[in-house]
Amino acid sequence: MFPVTDRETISYEQARDELANVVRRLEAGGLTLEQSLDLWERGEKLAAICAEWLDGARARLTAAMAAREAEDAGPASARAGDRGLPDDKNGEAPF
Repeated sequence: MFPVTDRETISYEQARDELANVVRRLEAGGLTLEQSLDLWERGEKLAAICAEWLDGARARLTAAMAAREAEDAGPASARAGDRGLPDDKNGEAPF
């Protein structure tokens, strides 16, 4: 049986490499049904760990890009909507 693994105990690269090894072993054949099932289950767990790492990386990139865009926009974007026109009671310009 394989050790329990989660995202906190294995890096993306380790999970990816082990997953590739699991796939190679399954494709090579010559395993018992039980061995194949164990490997399949391990592969599913490793694939989920890889997906978690990639989702986390995607979220970090999205946040960094949003922060950079906000920084690049700076105070000018806050002034873009202020045209000096009086607002009516609905918050819209009266014309």
